[in-house]
Amino acid sequence: MWLLAVTLALSLLPGSASSEPSDPPPAAASIFADLTPSELRSVRSFLLGRPELGLSPSRGGPLAKNSVFLVELLPPEKLSALRFLDGGGPRPPRLARAVLFFGAQAHPNVTEVAVGPLPRPRWYRPLRFKGGRSVAFAARPMTAAEYELLHEALAEALAPLERLLRDATGFRYHRNCSRRCLTFSDIAPRGLAPGERRTWLVLQRFVEGFYLHPVGLEVLLDHADPEPRRWAVRQLWYNGRYFSSPRELAESYERGELALARLPEPPSRRLFSTYEPRGRFSTGTPTAVHGAKVCEPQGRRYRLRGNQLEYGGWSLAFRLRSSAGLQLFDLRFNGERVAFEVSVQEAVAFYGGHSPAAMQTKYMDAGWGMGAVAYELARGIDCPDTAAYLDVHHLYDADAPARFSRAVCVFELPTGVPLRRHFDSDYQGGFNFYAGLEGQALVLRTTSTVYNYDYIWDFLLYPNGVMEAKVHATGYIHATFYTPQGRRYGSRVHSHVLGNLHTHLVHYKVDLDVAGTENSFETMDVRFENISNPWSPGAR
Repeated sequence: MWLLAVTLALSLLPGSASSEPSDPPPAAASIFADLTPSELRSVRSFLLGRPELGLSPSRGGPLAKNSVFLVELLPPEKLSALRFLDGGGPRPPRLARAVLFFGAQAHPNVTEVAVGPLPRPRWYRPLRFKGGRSVAFAARPMTAAEYELLHEALAEALAPLERLLRDATGFRYHRNCSRRCLTFSDIAPRGLAPGERRTWLVLQRFVEGFYLHPVGLEVLLDHADPEPRRWAVRQLWYNGRYFSSPRELAESYERGELALARLPEPPSRRLFSTYEPRGRFSTGTPTAVHGAKVCEPQGRRYRLRGNQLEYGGWSLAFRLRSSAGLQLFDLRFNGERVAFEVSVQEAVAFYGGHSPAAMQTKYMDAGWGMGAVAYELARGIDCPDTAAYLDVHHLYDADAPARFSRAVCVFELPTGVPLRRHFDSDYQGGFNFYAGLEGQALVLRTTSTVYNYDYIWDFLLYPNGVMEAKVHATGYIHATFYTPQGRRYGSRVHSHVLGNLHTHLVHYKVDLDVAGTENSFETMDVRFENISNPWSPGAR
């Protein structure tokens, strides 16, 4: 939605609290470390200095331009990394991956390039996809500039509906709307066929938790043309009916033929969608006091040096890539590598619904840069008070690197379950012995706030050699306007709100190197075998 531009701007401001200082990483881990701010700047400056690319600044100017959208580390290829890590081979060159938008040419496209070597790049080369296909310009990710243009185009298109929206909602879609503004959420994919870029926009009241305040109007805006003056509304949906234009919808209302969905005035306090605690538990147990906390009575039992993390038998390198999030490399237990890479790749959500926006929604969240929406973690809530915090830097839809303070945290956590235990009974009312081991795990955590959803990403290291990947989904549901027909595709969660049925798919890359690289993966099925009992003839 268009207010995303404000959020992105905030990430450029100095952080309220910096992470604690960390020692430099060892040489092995440093080949996987994210690009530093100076490296990000050097890559961007090098690319903008190449006259054949014709690149312009990302912010400002037309959409039909050539620009740098993203710069991040291009990790070394596995074979060269292993030669360096294990065989005393040369250190792999440090490279960057850059995503370039080429909108100012005869065949607009999105191109990825490798840039190197860092810290002083001298060359670039295209990164090819299978089949040699290029990515169409219409399939590019959204930028803050395009969101702002969407807002302006929508405000102009909705001018004929100002009376309808005021009568139905008491709010306006206008820049000068004071505290009674409407906003929108956009959905993806942006079309039904290659080359399309038309998006269903869900209008909502702009109040706290606006995701839960749809007003019943959804607008299909075609913004495929690089010239915003040629953008147009192709269709509208209001309270269960389709209309071909805003004028048609307005005239239907003026003739009294429209079933107007009048929304009640939102309360000034205790709005149902806020995070303000309210209500009481029936038991009367205390809630206004602190709950249990994590403590480290004898200090930390892990070591953090740059992007290398060590805990018990575990050692690994990690990074937070702008495009997709946490990525672990060279995972070892007691010095033996068990995986070369374990990383988050994608989070997908498929929705069903009766409204066009709901039935079209199939989010692929890496398209919103899951790593670049990892904001500051709250001490004592997002991570324990004892956690160590790390800042990260991104160059994503911007003309300079942005520092995201305290976007990653590390902490040891009691699991609440013994790692192992046994009570050895003598079966005569006594026991021979009891033995048990405390259950603890080290947690590496970040978050991704992708629109309404907040994903909490965890990698947990256990002292017995187990590594666990975990994701928690929280935030707000992606909701649409309630109609009776919508009950087939969700649950009515408030008077005018439908919680739509949906499915989450989370994708990880797991490159196991147990007992070396020459291994394979297979699944085994179990079936019943009906045989004669060898010690009891006739039985089976």
